[in-house]
Amino acid sequence: MKKLKTLITILTLSIGIVSAQEKKDIALTGTVKGVSSGKVYLQKFNNKMFNTIDSAEIKDGTFQFNEKLILPELYGITLNKNKSPLYVFLEAGKITAEIDTAKYLSASVITGSKSNDLFTAYKKQRNVDIKTFIQQNPASIVSAYVLYRDFSYRLSPDQIKENLDLLDPALVQTPYVAVLKELVGVLNTVAIGKKAPEFTSLDQSGKSFSLSQLRGKYVLIDFWAAWCGPCRRENPNVVSAYQKYHSKGFDVLGVSLDKSKADWIKAIKDDGLTWTHVSDLKYWDSAPAKLYGVRAIPSNVLIDPNGVIVARNLRGEELHKQLDELLKLAK
Repeated sequence: MKKLKTLITILTLSIGIVSAQEKKDIALTGTVKGVSSGKVYLQKFNNKMFNTIDSAEIKDGTFQFNEKLILPELYGITLNKNKSPLYVFLEAGKITAEIDTAKYLSASVITGSKSNDLFTAYKKQRNVDIKTFIQQNPASIVSAYVLYRDFSYRLSPDQIKENLDLLDPALVQTPYVAVLKELVGVLNTVAIGKKAPEFTSLDQSGKSFSLSQLRGKYVLIDFWAAWCGPCRRENPNVVSAYQKYHSKGFDVLGVSLDKSKADWIKAIKDDGLTWTHVSDLKYWDSAPAKLYGVRAIPSNVLIDPNGVIVARNLRGEELHKQLDELLKLAK
């Protein structure tokens, strides 16, 4: 009898996991304030990017999508594919969107999605404790998304795993949980004291450059992008550190998460970044970023002359203090 109960439990969980990733019918209808015609684009969220998967004509200020989609998951709707979309957590059933073109993201309203209601409430909170949030909403796709999007970059591998274990088993095969499980393994391979993984990418002229070409120096692998405001604000500090310590055995390898080569090269020039730079121009699909478990930028990894990781995510004066100590010890 006990074995039968166990089998039923396993089957129930398996069905829940599979059903979470099945394509289900959605009826997404909406109105667009101030617009009588044109198109609304439906986009799917993947790795911090939204990709257009369908469009609907606006007729007399209204639109409608009747789709079979993997649910529940985060999607976006927008009138302009080049601008950030209105976030909407789609789930089975009828969902309505009221798009305000004047105030757009701040005034547009989604109704009919409990997941979206929870996400809206979450965004209004301050100082959210992710563990408590998940414990209160263990079966919600929003818990998995928030852990993935807003907290993974500031948690240790053990903390990520601890929070993952709080989620309902029905969320195991969602993309957010899958990415986080992989991230735990990656972060453990690039922890302080581990050998920095080798990688090769292309510099501004299209030539291959490998991390190992800088072996023998203290090297800051600096993950950044031209479009990243915090990165550009941190760049003067990195420039200062480079000028101060380069002659003492310090170097920087800039790894850009840009999409536009022109923007990347312009930012290098504008910010006076005179060290070696590489990029595969794949945005958040950047291979070196994935190799080092980078989920937010600016991010950096400091390695010693033997290629061993000695620090991560040094900012401001902390970078200078760390280099001062290391280079004094190296004398």
